[in-house]
Amino acid sequence: MSNTLKSGQRVLHVDSKNYYGGNWASFSFSGLLSWIKENQQKTDTDECEDWKKLILENEEVIPISKKDKTIQHVEDFCFGDQDSAEDVEEAGALPKMPVFGAPGVEGVAQEPEKECPPVESALLEAENQEPDKAAGTEPASATEGRDADITSENESSPSTASGEPALELGKTEVAPSEISAQEPKKITYSQIVREGRRFNIDLVSKLLYARGLLIDLLIKSNVSRYAEFKNATRILAFREGKVEQVPCSRADVFNSRQLTMVEKRMLMKFLTFCLEYEQHPDEYQGNYENSTFAQFLRTQKLTPSLQHFILHSIAMVSETDSSTLEGLQATKKFLQCLGRYGNTPFLFPLYGQGEIPQCFCRMCAVFGGIYCLRHSVRCLVVDKESGRCKAIVDHFGQRISANYFIVEDSYLSESVCTKVCYRQISRAVLITDQSVLNTDSEQQVSVLTVPPVDPGKPAVCVIELCSSTMTCMKDTYLVHLTCPSTKTAREDLEPVVQKLFNLNPEKEAENEEQEKPRVLWAVYFNMRDSSGVEKSSYDGLPSNVYVCSGPDSALGNDCAVKQAETIFQEMFPTEEFCPPPPNPEDIIYDEDEIVPEESGFSNSPETKPESATEESSSGDSAESSIF
Repeated sequence: MSNTLKSGQRVLHVDSKNYYGGNWASFSFSGLLSWIKENQQKTDTDECEDWKKLILENEEVIPISKKDKTIQHVEDFCFGDQDSAEDVEEAGALPKMPVFGAPGVEGVAQEPEKECPPVESALLEAENQEPDKAAGTEPASATEGRDADITSENESSPSTASGEPALELGKTEVAPSEISAQEPKKITYSQIVREGRRFNIDLVSKLLYARGLLIDLLIKSNVSRYAEFKNATRILAFREGKVEQVPCSRADVFNSRQLTMVEKRMLMKFLTFCLEYEQHPDEYQGNYENSTFAQFLRTQKLTPSLQHFILHSIAMVSETDSSTLEGLQATKKFLQCLGRYGNTPFLFPLYGQGEIPQCFCRMCAVFGGIYCLRHSVRCLVVDKESGRCKAIVDHFGQRISANYFIVEDSYLSESVCTKVCYRQISRAVLITDQSVLNTDSEQQVSVLTVPPVDPGKPAVCVIELCSSTMTCMKDTYLVHLTCPSTKTAREDLEPVVQKLFNLNPEKEAENEEQEKPRVLWAVYFNMRDSSGVEKSSYDGLPSNVYVCSGPDSALGNDCAVKQAETIFQEMFPTEEFCPPPPNPEDIIYDEDEIVPEESGFSNSPETKPESATEESSSGDSAESSIF
């Protein structure tokens, strides 16, 4: 979106929801409870269809879906006394206003709730207010040094040793070793509700590869200045019923007490080969070309524990479906990302993954993009003669003209998606009282892959976040579980939750159960995965309407970045994708070009309405319309 504006286009972004990001969003605890309630009810709304009179004889419409069907099977559970939180209010929340027309409210006139005004008088700013930052958690700058170490608090620098711009990395709070030996503090549900604004809970759980496409795009476009990041501090493995840390870097391998000296040499030799595998095609082609990566590992003189670490915690690929080449590519990608910002390949944005779409929204707003939340679209208006989409009609009955239309998959009606076969993602979010692997430091960001029990089933990716990521309150952890769906989210993920956590804290439990982290609250849901769907699968879409998908099930963000670049290049093949923005001091303004700002969109000669009906409505126009 910001790229479209930098290319001289005008962008209007309309969204029927009241928050940014769609299924990429993050919520406070109370916000997530509202989201859960909304998706559990899924009520149909009767809507006025007066807008149909705006459609001319030479036009036809493509209706827009009236409700979001991308979320299913939402189930939430509280493992404490939920009644005790009935009268508890969220700290820092706005005071509740009396409901108009409610019985028993004195001095309040009973009048219907007014609709928010049309586009031209209701342009919403892209800047969202961030949650209150906890005292003592101001993030420090960190740089990408030659030896891949994070700079200390007093030696932070805005640029890398090689001159490349650096991302802002948050400080890691290291707790004294005595804390880990203490019993975890008992957290009640009422405390979670009261501290609800301390939570930033992502609908989709992802990490950023340190040398991935999204990191490169954030740095190149300068969008990184709107966000701060924290290293994932450790990679974990689940083997023989226990959670253990996986040595990743060279230093980790040689300092590991889990591996024998022989295993250390084996591992380093194999990882070195993976970094240079393209130079040694004879080692993996031929007999192993049609083999799975797991079968290839068994021929490489690696012990079972090393095979497990490489397959599930480094390559993170399927034991039964991933080829040898796919496994080698994934291992090389993991190793190449090591050391750029820390001892693991991953970064996590402070305040949650939902910050990333908001960062791009802010950049778009800086260049004049206009955002309208709580603003529904009724239909796409298509010219019968040319077959191109020429406008949208919103819920106010306004026609808004544009040259290009980018539509998120969830807005398309069932009649358009009859040929589309969607996959599903199983998601779970837990609030727990301690880490899955306690160490001297409480402030750990952990990545764990739990292998499937049954062959052919997907592995489960677990990401555990501590309070210094600004996603949960102190003395709690936020745990995300994700896998491709085979059944409902609860059926897919609850067996893994039972392996790692204690779900019955009030009952008498065995010693093994008492050592596990206690689950305080949990939610399960299935999310549609619309990635990889070809445009030709959608029925009857005009050539100037482009479809973007929701999140996919992968750990990284490469799919979304590639899709954004592909759509942009199809619209503007001669333009650069996300060029670096100019410095404000380098911009030279011509006095003749400075014109007073106007609210709304003015009609340009290229996009003037073609009919009297269109002119009599709002007359708005844009180069690109996104919803």
